[in-house]
Amino acid sequence: MSLTFEERKKTILQLLTQDEKVRVPHLAERLNVSSETIRRDLDRLEKEGLLKKVYGGAVKARMHAAEPPYLQRMQTNREEKEAIGKLAAGLVKDGETIMIDNGTTTIEVIRHLHERPDVTIVTHSVSAMMLAMERFPGRVIFAGGEIDVSLQSAGGALTERLLEQLKVHKAFISVGGISLVDGITDYDLKEASVSRKMMERAEEAIVLADHSKLGASAFAKIADLQEVSMMIIGRQCPEEWIEHLRRKQIEIALA
Repeated sequence: MSLTFEERKKTILQLLTQDEKVRVPHLAERLNVSSETIRRDLDRLEKEGLLKKVYGGAVKARMHAAEPPYLQRMQTNREEKEAIGKLAAGLVKDGETIMIDNGTTTIEVIRHLHERPDVTIVTHSVSAMMLAMERFPGRVIFAGGEIDVSLQSAGGALTERLLEQLKVHKAFISVGGISLVDGITDYDLKEASVSRKMMERAEEAIVLADHSKLGASAFAKIADLQEVSMMIIGRQCPEEWIEHLRRKQIEIALA
């Protein structure tokens, strides 16, 4: 009897843990399947962020080393981010207080709250604060602290101390990567710490991410996947990811 994908997956990942590299011919022989089947398996596992395909086989998935500059990220997957922001804004109920994390996807939520004076926004993002002052008619609370010019946000003990005093309905969280192994991560320790604090102080923690974040891991962990209430992801999200996240009882919305 031939092995199922899940059974082959378990063996492939075990071999990667032991040897840090696997080759297609060896896997095909060991699992008694064709090389084409193994290549399809490796394709699926790469989409899940569990490995990286190389010539003739695969190696362990590697961490993304650095985040592109803010202005560059603003232009990447722009339409997808706008759709995610619009869907997220539609979840905000009358009179709610929300936290907006620092990111080029989360900032899009504010653009779709321009007729919501009943809503309160809490943010440590300078870019989000500036946009809210220009476009948002409700109350804005800036969680100030030490400003990082390159990140365009406040962070550190002062920011986290202010957030600790608040309790909100929803926190919209930006991430550097979403991994089935590493959870949700970011590139900067201070940013990850602020994101974690926002999740702690919210009734619902909602991650906003374009499809490029799937399968990626960054330097600093924010939280495990099970700590996320909901994820809003672009429609290019692979079906395998939807299945995995739902198995972890995470609600998924595709924008």
